[in-house]
Amino acid sequence: MAHTAQHWIDRFLHHLQTERRLSANTCKHYQRDLAELVGWCDTAGITGWRDLNTHQVRKYAAQCHRRGLNGRSIQRRLSTLRTFYNYLLREQQVSLNPGLDVRAPKSEQHLPDTLNVDDISQLMNVSTTDTLALRDLAMLELMYSSGLRLAELVSLNAGDVDFNERVVRVTGKGAKTRVLPVGDKAITALQAWMQARTRQLHCTETAIFTSRSGKRLSARAVQQRVKDWARRQGIPGDVHPHTLRHSFASHLLESSGDLRAVQELLGHADISTTQIYTHLDFQHLAQVYDSAHPRARKSK
Repeated sequence: MAHTAQHWIDRFLHHLQTERRLSANTCKHYQRDLAELVGWCDTAGITGWRDLNTHQVRKYAAQCHRRGLNGRSIQRRLSTLRTFYNYLLREQQVSLNPGLDVRAPKSEQHLPDTLNVDDISQLMNVSTTDTLALRDLAMLELMYSSGLRLAELVSLNAGDVDFNERVVRVTGKGAKTRVLPVGDKAITALQAWMQARTRQLHCTETAIFTSRSGKRLSARAVQQRVKDWARRQGIPGDVHPHTLRHSFASHLLESSGDLRAVQELLGHADISTTQIYTHLDFQHLAQVYDSAHPRARKSK
């Protein structure tokens, strides 16, 4: 595509970073999707963003499908295209959004695995005075206690946890802040780690969770530590931070049946995301219905 077309991608990415304050990782996804779109446009002979129409966007989606991409991946690319064109409309660079009426093929939804309550207890059953083990236990307890995303966990600073009020302030997607309750076991684990952390730090690092060198712990390091502890504690399967978040949501929903509350705790903008993200088996749903719906119970 023409140099001016790439120029508007650069401006759009700057807009995401500065105006919408999206994470660096999210911006990378947008950048990658748009780079793939540019590659397709070059092949199709499309040189400017005004030249792309709805028919061509459908051809782009069809090519993605032929390449073996599933419906969710194609939908994400189309969502990137629509968001980009909304920005171009705002900047008066185009007169329409060619992706509005294009939908990706549906694909089977795969829910992430969860741990049952016994597995969670086994995973957290750690008695140690080792500094890094105390840190890892605090991370595990907090992720399960409050349902944090991995990015939210690693971005936490020391002042984000209020031990008196037993809450944690996290910044989620779209720079949205929410305040979440923290359970007793997580508070205890965090207090033990914070005491050890003061002995470990060699600088003025503000992060709660730090590496051996005293620097903010990376997301990749957290993923590896979660896997290591799951293997060490004899937990089957591929356990990762998302597993703990999903287990938090599933266990809370199974106990309370309050989908709206779980939506707020998870930080989902749309409740349909929560419905996909969590699951209840039919037997539990039937029990909730029978016990709660005024027309469900047979009259005696």
